[in-house]
Order: sequence, then C-alpha cells, then structure tokens
Amino acid sequence: MEVVHFTPNGIHKWLVLCDFAGMKPARNSVRNAFSALFAVLFTVGFAPLAAAQSLSQAGFESYLQYVAAKARSEGVSQATISSTLSGLTINTRVIELDTAQPGRADTPPPLSPYLARHVDSARINAGKAKLQQIANLLPSLERRFGVPPQVVTAIWGHETNYGKYTGDFDLARSLATLAYEGRRRALFEGELIALMKMVDRGVPLSRMKGSWAGAFGYPQFLPSVYLTTAADGDGDGYADIWTSSADTLASVSNYFVKAGWRHGQPWGVGASLPPGFNPDNYASRLAPSSCARVHERHSAWKTVNEWRALGVQPLAPIDGNVMTALFQPDGPGTRAWLLTGNYRVILQYNCSNYYAMSVGLLADEIAR
Repeated sequence: MEVVHFTPNGIHKWLVLCDFAGMKPARNSVRNAFSALFAVLFTVGFAPLAAAQSLSQAGFESYLQYVAAKARSEGVSQATISSTLSGLTINTRVIELDTAQPGRADTPPPLSPYLARHVDSARINAGKAKLQQIANLLPSLERRFGVPPQVVTAIWGHETNYGKYTGDFDLARSLATLAYEGRRRALFEGELIALMKMVDRGVPLSRMKGSWAGAFGYPQFLPSVYLTTAADGDGDGYADIWTSSADTLASVSNYFVKAGWRHGQPWGVGASLPPGFNPDNYASRLAPSSCARVHERHSAWKTVNEWRALGVQPLAPIDGNVMTALFQPDGPGTRAWLLTGNYRVILQYNCSNYYAMSVGLLADEIAR
C-alpha cells in the first residue's frame, strides 16, 4: 500500500513503514508546504470516504473541465490538455487502494527483521552491478553533486528494485481520479497539472505509467518533483528516469542536494554503548515540525566527541565535530547508530526510520 509522503522540498512519493506497523508509504513546492500538507495527511488522509459509487462519471468529466481551465491558466497548451484529459474515466481500483490504508500502531515493530529482508545479498549484488555498468560516469556525478553514488543507488534499489517494477497504472487517470475523489484534491490536482507540463516539455504520454498514487520511473518521482529535480546524468540533454541509470542517479543526487546533503559526511555509523548506558537519558527536547513519530525516536544532538566522552564509541571513521543523534531502535543490548544530518536527508525522501536505515546500510554494503 502507498501513503502520500511530503518532503521539505515538496511532495515526493511513497514507500515503507513510516514507523507505524502495517503502513507502507507510497511521494515539489516549498518548505512551508511540507508541514501543512503532512498535517492534512494525518487529519483527513485516513478519514472515511464516501463510497466510490457516489462518484459519477458525469461529475468527473465536469471536474476535468475545471482542471483544464486551471491548466490553461498556468500555461499548459490546449493540445496537451486535450490529449491528456480526453476520454479519462474514474479508476475505482485507485480509490480502493487509497481508502484501504491502515492506521498507525502505538509501538513500531522491530527494525532488525526489516533490515534482514531489505539489505539482502541479491539487492547488494544488484546495486554493485548497476554501479559497475556506469563506472565511467560516477566520478563526474559525484563531483557535480557531492553525493556518494552508492547512497542514491540504494534509493533506486529500494524504490523499484533497480527498475524491475515501476508500476503500470495510467498516471493521468490515477491522478485525475484521486483529485476528483477529493480527500487531497489540492495535492493530486497539482500533480495532474504538473504531469501535463511534463508533456508540454516533450515527455510522451506513453511513458506516463507508474504507481496508483502517481509516482513513476526508476526513482518513483511525482510529476512536480520531476519538473524541479530530474537531471541529465549522461549528457544527452534529456532527464530520462525511466530507462537511464545515469539520469536516475543524477536526479536522486539532485534531490539530495536540494534537501541539504552535506558532502563528506556519512549518513551515520554504528556505535558501541557502554554497560548500563540508557539512551532515554539523552532524549531530545525539541518538538519535530514533521514526522514526529520518526524523529522522536532519536536522541538529542551531540558532537561525536561529546558522545565519546559519555562512553559511546563510533565503530567507523567520523569527524569528532560532526553533530549526531543516537538511535537504538530495538532496545537495550541491540545495535545502535550515531546518525548525522545526512540521515535526515534520506528521511526527506521517505520519512521512515525503516526506510532510511535500510537505505544507509544497503549503501554501505554496495560500497564494500
């Protein structure tokens, strides 16, 4: 199942557990839109919907006339409006998927079993192979963006298993259905218009296939994210996130740059805790502006040297002045990590500790 996920860079896509048991997330505008839209998701996003039967094709077609007028006012060509919206029908399967999302659980499930499933030898070896295929382009991509290629490759591996499954829903139909459905009309209406702007830029409608919630391509971008973030990685003048490994890595790298990735810092490192150490004694007193259930599981920020003074030892090289948060998700006696600000960047792609930890650890394995 997919849940719309918002980032400070805008609205991205979706994918894993959002730190609520049973919830699988599904994904640009401005930073202040993030908090507002995320609040909308949890205040109305799970409210009961009117039955799909109450949505009529006649009403849907009338609504699309309004969307067409709005798209026209934003500069979309009439040819694109006609080719995109003509003949669309309500997709009841999309409505079923959107309304079948479970609520959240009070206690997140253990992290270790999730890591065992998602940081496996098949995914690690496939990531290594993908990087080897474009090894000649990797140095220039890293110089250009400052993001390690193994990190963005791990994102690709988690999103679509390196392109093996990208979705086969008609995006225009799905986005139009979700907008007409009305629970998050502003979001999906904007994405539908963004999709038409993509067509005006030369992306053929035949490529507009993806998830039921509107994400597409190897990295599962939404249309608005493609417009602002997709990048050409191989120098052919086109940002092809459907078939090009280089463009996919460039686009995800660009996303990370916009989200604040710090060049030269790891996402995090494993940590050894002294006997009797209780991370709860160092809980953060800050109230997160978003993804509270995710961030509240991290400690207060301290430099690596400050953690060392408390007996916490990093298990990999990291500068002593780097600010980190301590994270021991499965409780006393289990694995722990010191997380940097770059971990927060991964969370902006998908705000779930399960997702971000598995991406970071997969990246580490791909790099070995």
